[in-house]
This record gives sequence, structure tokens and C-alpha cells, in this order.
Amino acid sequence: MIEKREFVKYLNQERWRKREVRQEAVKEALAQYQCRPKNLPLPSKRSSVMTARSPDAHIRDSDSEDSDDDSVTADVNINNLSSSSGVGGSSQQDTTPPTEPGNTRTPLLLPPPPPSSGGGLEGIRGVSGATTTTTPPPLHHHGLGGPKQHQPLPPIPPHSLSNGGEDEARRRREMSDMADLMRNIASFTPPDVTNSANSNRPPPPPPLPTARQSGVDSWRGTTGRWKVSSKIQQLLNTLKRPKRRPLPEFYVDDEEDLEIAANPKDPNAPRPEGMIMTPARGEQLVIPAGLPRSVEDAVYRYGSSSGYKAPVATVLDANGKLSVSLTYGKLLSRSQKMAYNLLTRLGGRGEGAVMAGDRVALVYPNNDPISFMCAFYACLQAGLVPVPIEVPLSRRDAGSQQIGFLLGSCGVSVALTSEACYKGIPKTSGGEVVSFKGWPKLVWFITDHLPRPPKEWQTTTRQADESKAYIEYCTDKDGSVKGVVVTKSAMLAHCRTLTSACNYTEGEVAVCVLDFKREVGLWHSILCSVFNGMHIIFIPYSVMKVNPASWMHMITRFKASIAIVKSRDLHWGLLATKDHKDVSLQSLRLLLVADGANPWSLSSCDQFLAVFQSKGLRPDAICPCASSPEALTVSVRRPGHGGANAVGRGVQHAGAELWCGESRPGELAHITHFAGLWTAMIVVVKLEGQSMVCRTDEVGEICVSGSASGDQYWGLQGMTNSTFRLQPLLQDSQPLSTSSSFVRTGLLGFLGPGGLVFVCGSRDGLMTVTGRKHNTDDIIATVLAVEPMKFIYRGRIAVFSHKVLRDERICVIAEQRPDCSEEESFQWMSRVLQAVDSIHQVGIYCLALVPPNHLPKTPLGGIHLSETRKKFLEGSLHPANVLMCPHTCVTNLPKPREVHHDVGPASVMVGNLVQGNRLASAQGRELAGLMDNDEGMRRHPQFIADILKWRASTTENHEILTLLNSKGTVATSLTCAQLHKKAERVGCLLLEKGHINTGDHVALIYPPGVDLIASFYGCLYVGAVPVTIRPPHPQNLQSTVNTVRTVVEVSKSSIVLSTLTVIKLLKSKEEKFDSGKKWPPILDTDDLPKRRLPSIYKAPTPEMIAYLDFSVSTTGMLAGIKMSHGAATSLCLSMKVACELYPSRVVALCLDPYCGLGLALWVLSSIYSGHQSILIPPGEVEINPSLWLSMVSQYKVRDTFCSYGVMELCTKGLGSSIGLLKQRGVNLACVRTCVLVAEERPRVQLTNSFSKLFSGLGLSPRAVSTSFGCRVNVAVCLQGASSPDPTTVFVDLRSLRHDRVTLVERGAPHSICIMESGKLLPGTKVVIANPDTKGQCSDSHLGEIWVQSGHNASGYFTVYGDDGTSGDHFNAQLVTGNTGETYARTGYLGFLRRTESVQADGELHDAVFVVGALDETVILRGMRYHPIDIEMTVMRCHKKISECAVFNWTNLLVVVVELDGAEYEALDLVPLVTSAVLEEHQVIVGVIVVVDPGVVPINSRGEKQRMHLRDGFLADQLDPIYVAYNM
Repeated sequence: MIEKREFVKYLNQERWRKREVRQEAVKEALAQYQCRPKNLPLPSKRSSVMTARSPDAHIRDSDSEDSDDDSVTADVNINNLSSSSGVGGSSQQDTTPPTEPGNTRTPLLLPPPPPSSGGGLEGIRGVSGATTTTTPPPLHHHGLGGPKQHQPLPPIPPHSLSNGGEDEARRRREMSDMADLMRNIASFTPPDVTNSANSNRPPPPPPLPTARQSGVDSWRGTTGRWKVSSKIQQLLNTLKRPKRRPLPEFYVDDEEDLEIAANPKDPNAPRPEGMIMTPARGEQLVIPAGLPRSVEDAVYRYGSSSGYKAPVATVLDANGKLSVSLTYGKLLSRSQKMAYNLLTRLGGRGEGAVMAGDRVALVYPNNDPISFMCAFYACLQAGLVPVPIEVPLSRRDAGSQQIGFLLGSCGVSVALTSEACYKGIPKTSGGEVVSFKGWPKLVWFITDHLPRPPKEWQTTTRQADESKAYIEYCTDKDGSVKGVVVTKSAMLAHCRTLTSACNYTEGEVAVCVLDFKREVGLWHSILCSVFNGMHIIFIPYSVMKVNPASWMHMITRFKASIAIVKSRDLHWGLLATKDHKDVSLQSLRLLLVADGANPWSLSSCDQFLAVFQSKGLRPDAICPCASSPEALTVSVRRPGHGGANAVGRGVQHAGAELWCGESRPGELAHITHFAGLWTAMIVVVKLEGQSMVCRTDEVGEICVSGSASGDQYWGLQGMTNSTFRLQPLLQDSQPLSTSSSFVRTGLLGFLGPGGLVFVCGSRDGLMTVTGRKHNTDDIIATVLAVEPMKFIYRGRIAVFSHKVLRDERICVIAEQRPDCSEEESFQWMSRVLQAVDSIHQVGIYCLALVPPNHLPKTPLGGIHLSETRKKFLEGSLHPANVLMCPHTCVTNLPKPREVHHDVGPASVMVGNLVQGNRLASAQGRELAGLMDNDEGMRRHPQFIADILKWRASTTENHEILTLLNSKGTVATSLTCAQLHKKAERVGCLLLEKGHINTGDHVALIYPPGVDLIASFYGCLYVGAVPVTIRPPHPQNLQSTVNTVRTVVEVSKSSIVLSTLTVIKLLKSKEEKFDSGKKWPPILDTDDLPKRRLPSIYKAPTPEMIAYLDFSVSTTGMLAGIKMSHGAATSLCLSMKVACELYPSRVVALCLDPYCGLGLALWVLSSIYSGHQSILIPPGEVEINPSLWLSMVSQYKVRDTFCSYGVMELCTKGLGSSIGLLKQRGVNLACVRTCVLVAEERPRVQLTNSFSKLFSGLGLSPRAVSTSFGCRVNVAVCLQGASSPDPTTVFVDLRSLRHDRVTLVERGAPHSICIMESGKLLPGTKVVIANPDTKGQCSDSHLGEIWVQSGHNASGYFTVYGDDGTSGDHFNAQLVTGNTGETYARTGYLGFLRRTESVQADGELHDAVFVVGALDETVILRGMRYHPIDIEMTVMRCHKKISECAVFNWTNLLVVVVELDGAEYEALDLVPLVTSAVLEEHQVIVGVIVVVDPGVVPINSRGEKQRMHLRDGFLADQLDPIYVAYNM
């Protein structure tokens, strides 16, 4: 006993010295960061986002739901840090306004603005100083056409502060390339629009004028012009210096290794060295004389005695006045009346009776404790088991579904409620209570105005036995609800124990602010108060919101001796300073703080005592208690006298002597100690593994053995055994006690001398981050110590963790005050990061701020943690500000890949041969033999122009072209002779008015139609070289006219042919915005001369250029290729043989006819093969989505070609119209091949959706396939008529990052499905080569696809002629294997795989799989990431993401997402995108840009132009909704 007294005396002396230890620690932590550069970039936000609110935000009343139950504010204000610890953002103005293209889906050419005189990088503003900046041009990254630079290593994430020489050398080496790159970018060169090679560049095209001014002005310190270049530079600066230790020196790739890296063993962690803990036993309970024999007996005693008029409960109304009071006599009579009606008549309506032992739900509002008390004791008297729950106010109540599951499992069929509460419950139009999700069907029993029982009716007095008394619900941190069963004996023992511990006596007055339906509020205000004949004054939650000091006024008015509160009530009482003058707390002997186990409640208690000690509050009256729903009251500080003999509460700094979680050397943990309850035995067991008893210097979970605890979880026997039937084990694995079991309390702590219980957290709040344990309560306490009064709205904050990349990541969500500016919010968030990092040595993964009253609430206004976490993870929280810090937290990323340059291509080839790997090479059928066997091929001429003339003479009336409009009717149809005559007239026009010379280039600017085809052949007839160009778009004339002019200039076209409508667009008023250069002569082909050509030009050699093919590739480069007469003929022959195209065939084309395979199919193929082509412009399908499929069915088309854009349009637009199409007679069973024309990896998900959707119309899944072409060869692969079915394989995504191909089974983790890109065309050969070493790869390697074919392009067309740079693309040679052959480099990565399918020639089929464009791949940490894989991950993470695109810039991964929703939902995407990419690809997203739908540019083939998007991003032309910079 002497040891205990001395220990408590020491703690009391330390109490005042340590009372502000956390605030001092926060102050010291923030002071350490004052000397560091504060250059964190502020996120960029559109002004409308800052003012936008969610639709339901207006319904939430700040006066009705502004309280907090689970979190409070700390009591300190760090005022002296407000001006020195913030971090500012850039506020410079930009002279270049952003543009918004009118037709955002049309690819635009975006050359950079001309450089200004300022130059250099934009200055970065710190926090305290003014700025002196220059305004440079927007930075422009262009590595596509220039020489390939060495890929710099990414910056090391800021993991630790390290001063070692090795770490510093590594940091400098890895950042040197970054600095060089930034230095080179400052003086940029315009991008190359004519050549993707790495040599001399032609003069750049004129810069695009802007479309509109941005109306975004600065708002509260942030600028509308967000200056992306300087902000990315700021972000790079924050990532330069590592904060944590370097990454482990091993490569992490599998799940097991990532798990090990996420949970490292700290060799410096303190080891437990104490003795095995001895259980602490409470004192023997001495039951005071005169107490009732049971809780039910107390109602009879006090209700039937001479003091039956004594009040038991008084409730304050909404105005704070004493309105309703209940005496003990009324309690007895009303409870007997309810019990009688429950057992006999159930309300007198004959619905059926309930039997003793049945469970009954008690549904009463928080302002009606009197009805609840009567119903609770009525159930006890009737032998029923009450289940108190909250009132369901709507179907979307947080946790309402889980409550329904509890009621269903308990077999509840009757719900007791009051008449006023029943009126407020939502009802159907028929007046019945709505069916809440997950709830069983209930009979609602109104307990008001019931008939009296007969005089002879009496309830039998029930003894305190092991039968069930009541069921109290509790909620896990994941939101699941369990019912804790309390037996009658445990209820009686608990009441007796609390009576002795708190010295309750009859007639005492107590004030209760807590929820009376569960936990401390139920135990003290409903059970113990009646058990002891006390008078309870209930303060409803609605009154506390209006008058936070009302509970102190009731103490003063009634001279109450007991108050039952939470620490938030103490804090609110402190804020109500104007009501303090009338407060007197002299009568108060017990101030029971229900959440005293929380470390952040201690400061509230201390400051409350400091303020109200002058009002008569005694220090020994403040009594925190520790409790849990399972173990009931675990320990409580006993009220008594001050001095050395007091059993008090202290605050202790957790040092090295404690071993667990937060208790580490130099860390801070508030620890509260209590006295254990009588007759209880307490022991502490380890948190992990078996329930071993802890040592004396070890922290674990507190377990209690005694009669006053819960009995079980209802219906959950397994969890009951592990929680309520625990047997702690000693070191020899023997049970601690064979006669009694223990109950887990969920509280963390240890035992001190004299039976003192020290609590330092809860198990539900435990987070294991990188192998170390942290508690949410400690994080909350630290966060709230950073200027709480200025920033956090009423202290409302939620802290939780969720698993990303095999480790827990801490998320902090707080409500900010409504008057906080953007910059103030960001400064506060930076201080929080610094404080938590310094004190807890852990990084916050996500820090989000929401508007006031936006977090989900519990019925008493507290934060509903599990619902908050759920909304955060599903992206429906709608934060106002978000700061992601993955670079700080994620320490288990894979080690950067190291490329071994000393291993040459010959060594790789030898290694593959030794291992038995097949070298990647495949070849289509030979063309020579096919031409010899075909009589028709031998008869018709060699070149395409001659073939048209030949067909016009041999099959003049054969209809060869049919153009359809959006209504499905024929707009124009031409026979062979008509097309020939029209082409001749175009040739005459060129000769007479254009004075064309042989070899001159002619620009054809037509909408999709037969005029384009006739003009094409008219040019060939006179020896001119046609250049097909897409006409400008009327809705986006400014940008598209410039693009047309650029192609005309680069192609050196001497004449332009077009229609009158397009000519008006070219010469419209908007043209004044472009460079002002004159167009070449423009000829109108609407009025052609009716004369025949004297002769048709015949090319002397097959190598002569037939036409130029210009297009903007997926990499954003405008590239033109030269197609010779021989290549055009070879291409048509290959397609004719592969697709079995004959004059009797009908082919439907739904493609744009301006470039690539679309141009060849529209203009060349039908003329060569003689089949009829049904021409359906994609623009007509946008008007009528069913046009294409309806025409395919009407004309019985066997072969059809389309783009991804058309297929996506049909899939989205016709999903609900299948039945209607079937009624119209649409039948797709005739389709043999439906080929998607693209220059990218096949979109398996889209093709599968299309096939499945239209299978109801007879479409065969085998018919849908893809093709592959590129700039050097427009048709490498194409699904043939008799080819094997398309092959799909599943490839390990992780192996692709290392340029390896590992096939896995379907459904394997980290697998992606890749579909074959058609079959190799006849006469085509491909090999897979290493793009760097040019060595031939094996089947197991990912490499560049090289193609050898008769229809390869002759080369790139450039302004200055052949500059020698095209040789690397069109005349590449392998350095291993067959080095004498010449190939063209496609610029696409892929692999070959031999399948089991047999080709027509009897050979096994070699499938070609395209993975992605080489120039678009993202190299991060030495690994290769393909944008489409990351984009698929991003698309899955939120339903409001309509499109996305990925690119990298200066070693940062940039993700652009289109938000198909309200602007206030933009910030929901930031954490979801970051976590999804990190989890699936082990890469950190640097910048997330949220834009409007339609911003991501998509070309005519439905392919994203990521590099074009990157240029627009760097030029500040995207007008983003929000830009987040992940720290």
C-alpha cells in the first residue's frame, strides 16, 4: 500500500508539469521545420469548384448537426506559428490564356507559343518572403521527334533525413539527370510536325491562337492561371531530398516480398525485459446494506414506498426548460402497464403475443429518455430482452443496414416506440413504415395511452440468474454491428460494483449528457440511478448544441453531486465563456468522463479544471473511466479526497521502458491510469499471435475476468469464444487460470503497481504502418494540437487507415471552418504533416478537408468513422481540399530496375538458343504463287489508276461505290464508268485551271464521300500526287483551320481541291486568327468541265510516288508517308487475298477516309478487287447510331470495317435498343468478319462487350477481330476470311515492365488479357527486335515489331526532301540472326506466340500481339509502363471517370481524368486514382489533372493522342477543374 501511495504521489506531482507535453512537442516539431525551404505547390482549382456544394449539402443544417461524439478539439492554440510555419504557393500571372477547343475530340496540332524575353524557370514563392519572378513561356516537352535522351532515374521518395555520404552521393547522382533535363527544357525547340526522326527540323508551323479567355480569377490567394511548369518544378524540389532511409537493396516483385518490405523488423526496437505480469486483482466487493436484491426489485421498492413521488428523471426541452419529469411511482405504473400489454394483448389489436425471452427492439429518440426508461423496465418485468437501437430517419442512415442485420439475427419482430417518434419515421403512401434495407419485418408497438392492467395482475419477481437481461449493440471499426448479451446476474453485479466505486447513495442528483441507450450512459443513468433511487437530469443533444453550458447550469440549480459527460462536453463548456458567471460546481463530487481512455481527453480535463477550479470544482472530482461494450466498466478513478492518498489520474511520457506501438523512445503517448474495479481480475495479453501474458514493461490488450461483464455476441459463437472465453497463456503455454475465463476489452495498456490500470489506446484504433504500431487517438491528439481553434470545425476529425500496396496507409479527414481560404488550408495541412512526422515518425498518406457538417454522423452528432471510411474509399465524400503524400509514406516500392549494358545482343541471342527459346519471327503467305494461279490478277493492269480505267471499260455498269446518309438512304452511288468519267473531269480541271505538272502535290479537302475518291483518281490520271486532308470542323474552326493549313504547307501542295461549302470555311472570318499566309490556288470541283482527258498518265516505275498519307499519330506527331504505286498495288493484293474480295462481294466501311487503312479501303481496295463498297461516314453514325448495323443487315454484308469510335458509339448508344432493332428485322448473322482498324493494342473489353451485346442479333463472337497498321506500314495484320479465330492470351503485368512476356492462366493476379491483332497479310514478314540494341528477341521477350513487306511505305515525306533520317525507320537491319534483310521499324512494342491453330497452308499459326507504342511508354524507376494498362486501372476506380490518359514528364507520372459529374466531385478522384495505380502498378502518380468530358483528344480512329494532351497540359490549355500534386 505504501508503494502504491508513493507512486500516485509522484504522478500527481508530475501531472501539472506534463499537462501540456503534447502541445510543447508539437511546437518543437514545427519549429524544426521553420528553417527548411517551404516550396510545396498549391493545388490548382477552378473557382467554381471552391464555391460548389453537393446537392445534399444545403439540407444539412449547421445548427442541427454540428456536434461531435468521437472527437474533440485540443485545448491549445499555437498562435506563434501561424506566420512562420505555412507554405505558400505560386501566384504569378500568365500572359497566355487557356484554350478550349470547340471540337475537343478532333486531334489538334499544338505548337508552343513563341518564347518571350524573360526566359528561365519561374520563380517559386516561399512563405515569408516576397517574390521576384520572370514570366517564361510555358514549358514544352518534345522528345518524340528529337534524339532519344538518356532516361534519368526517378527521384528517391522522401523517406528519411540522411546525412551519410553514400546517401548524399546517390541522391546527387539520381538528380543530376533531372537538373540537366530541366536546364534543357528552359530553352526549348518547337516540335517536329513532319518527321519523327532525330535530325534537322523544318521551320515550325505558326502557333495556334487561343480560343477563349479563361474566366477564372484568383480566389483567396490562389490564381486562376495555375502555371503548371513552375508547380511541377516545385513538386520536383520537394522530392529531391529523401526524408526516410533509402530503399532496401533488393528487388521486390512478388506479393511475399512486398509484404516483407512493408513490415520490416526494426533492430533498434526496444525489447521487453521485465518479469511476466501478475494479474491485478480488485478489492473484495462489500455490498452496502439496504441495496435492492435486483434491478427490477428497485423499481418496486422506490415506486411503491412512501417516496413514490420522488423524481427519477427530468428532461430539458428544446428551450432548455424543465418540461417533463418522471417519479418512481409513475415509472412503476407505466412499466407494469407496458409489460401487461406486451404479454397479453400487444396493444389490444390482436397481432399476437410475445413470449418471455423474446427480443424486442426499443426505438426512442434521444430527447425522450423517460419513455425509454419505462419501456426498458417493462421488458425486464415481462421477461423480454430489450435491444435498444437508434431511430431510423431515412433509408440512407449510416449504419442502418447493419442495425437491421442485428435485429434479424436476434429474431426481433416487435419494436417499441412512442407516438411522437412513430410519426417521424418514414412511411409509404399507404401509411406503413418503409422497408429499411436489411431490416426484418417489424410490428411497431406504440407504448403511449395503453390500458391499465387488472388489479389482480402481477409480474413475478425474477431472480438475478444467467438468463439474458438486455442486448447492447456495438460497432467495429469496419462498421459491422454486433449484439453484446448481458445477463441479469452481470447486470446486477455491474450495478453493485459501480455503486461501490462511485459511492452512489439514494436521493443524489446526477446530470447526464450521454446517450442513455448504450454504454456509460445506459449503465449510470438508466440502471445505477434506479438501482440507487437517484434523480437523473437528462440534457438532450439538441439542447447541448444550443447551450453547451446547460449541464453546468443544471448542476448549479439542483446542486447536483454527479455529472456524466464526455470530454467534448468539457471543451464545449469552455467555449461558452459568457455563461460561466452563473456557474457553481461546489456541489459536484463526481465528474465522470466517459471517454477518459482517449489521450486527447486529458487536456480537456486539465483545462476545464484550470478554468472552473475557481467555481468550486475540486481536482479529485474529475474521474475518467475506461470501458468497453464487451467488458462493461473496466476501471474508474474513485472519487475522494485530494492528497497523497488519492487514487488519481496522471499523464506520463512513454519512454523506452514501454514496448508496443506508440511507446517508443522519443515518442509521445498520453497514458491514463485508473483503479481496477472490485472483484475483477485484470491481465494484459499480447496483441498478435497467441494470447500470451505480457511482461511488466510490455503493452498489450487489457483483459478482465469478473462477474460484471458481457456474456457473448448474439449469434456469433466463434467470435464469442475468442472474445468472452479467453484463456491467457503463460510462457510455458499453460493457461493462467483454469477456473475462470477472461473477456477482451479492446483497450490497450499495461498494469502499474498497486493494481493501477494504465490505458494508452484502443484496439480498434490500432494501425500497423511499416511494422510499427500507431493509435488513431494519438494521431488525433497531435493533429488537433495544430491551431485547432483557428481551423478544425468543432474539433471534428476522423483518422483511419486502409491497405495499399501491402501496408496500412494513414488517412486524416477533418472538417474545416467555413471562412478558411485555400492557402490557409494548405498551410495548416503542411503543419500537420510536419507535426505527425516529427512526433510519431510516420507519414500521413492522405489529408483531406471537407466543408462543415459534411462528415457522416452518429445519432448523437459524433463522426461515424466506418461510414466516413466507406465514403472515402468509394469516392463520395466530396472533400474541399486534398493533399496526398505517397512519396513520404510508401517505402516498399520495387527497387529501380538496372539495365546491364555489358550484355550485348549476341550474348542474348546465344542465351536464348541455349535455353531453347524460339526466335521471334513470323511470315504470312507468299504472294508470288497466288498471283500466278489467279487469272484475273494476270489480266488487269499493274497500277491502280490503270485498273480503274480497265474496269470502266470491262464492267462499266457495275456499281462499285454507294454512299449512305444518316437516314440510311443512298446519297450517291457510282458505277465504274461513272467514277472514271468523274475522275477524268477532275483531271481536266487540274490541267486547265490548275496548270498542274507531273509530280505536283494536290491537297484534297473533302468531307467523306465519292468526291474525295473521284478527285483522288483525277490526280493520278494527270500524274499529280494527292494528299487527303480532313476538312475543318465548323464548331472548332479556329484550331482545325490551322491544322489543315499546316498539312497543306508541310506537304508542299501547290493546289487545293474542295467543294464550295468547305472553301467557304477555309476563307471564313475566323481565318484572320491564323498566321495570315495565303492559301494555294483553290479549285471548286462542284462544277467540273465536261471533257475527257486526252491520255491518262502512266507511272514509269512502281517506285514512283502515288500519294501522300498524312496523319497525327497517337504520339502526337504529324507525319506524312510516301506510298508508291507498287506499294499501293501490293497492299490491295494482300487485302484481296486475305479477305477473299471478289466483284460479287459487298463490303461496308464505317471509317474516315483520310489516312492509313481507312484511306486504302475507301479509295483503293474496291477499285482493285471490283467489290461494291457501302460507304458510311462515321459522322452519320453519330446522328443515327443504328445506321451502320442496320445497313450491314440490309445489304447482307459479309465483311465490314469500322473504328473503335464507331464500335463504342454503338455499344453505348444501342445498349437498350436491341429489342427494337430485332423488331425492325436487323440480323447480323450474315457478318463473317467485323474488323476494327486501329494503331494500338486491341481493346478486349470493348470488343467483348460489343460481341456480347449484339449476339442477340445473330452476330457471331468469332466475327469480331482487329487489325494493326502504323505509319511505316498501314496494314501489317488483318483478320482474313479463312483465318483461324482470334487468339487471346493472359500476360503477367509485372513481367511486361521488364520487357518480358510471361503467360499465365486466366484470372491470375496481375494478369492482363491481350488479343491478337489480326493475321499477317500475305507477303508480310515480322520480327521482334530490341529497340535499343537491334538484336532479335525470342518469343519470351517484349520488343519492337519490325516489318518487311511489299506495301511498306517508301519513307517519310519532309520539306527538305530526304534528309537521311528515315533510313533508321525504313531500312533497319538486325545485328544478330539474318543481318542481311531490311525491315521497317513500326515503333510499336509487341511479341509473337505460336498457337495451336492451323493456317490455310497447313502451318501452325504465329499470332502477333501488339502491346503499345514505344514512344508512349512511361519509363519510371527503370521499368516500362504502358499507358493503356494504367488507364484501365484508373477507369475502374470511380464510376464518374468517363475517360483518362496517362503520360510522363520529368520523371513524374501525370494522369488526366475526365469527370462526368459535378465539379465538387473532382477531389474524390485524387485519392482513388493514387491508391489504385499504386496498388496495381507499384508506381506513384505525381500529378492528377481533373478535366471536363471531351478534353482528352481522340483521333478519327478512336485512339488517344497522349502526347498532344501533354503539350496542352504544359501549355496551360486544358482549363482543368482541379490539379493535384502528390507530395
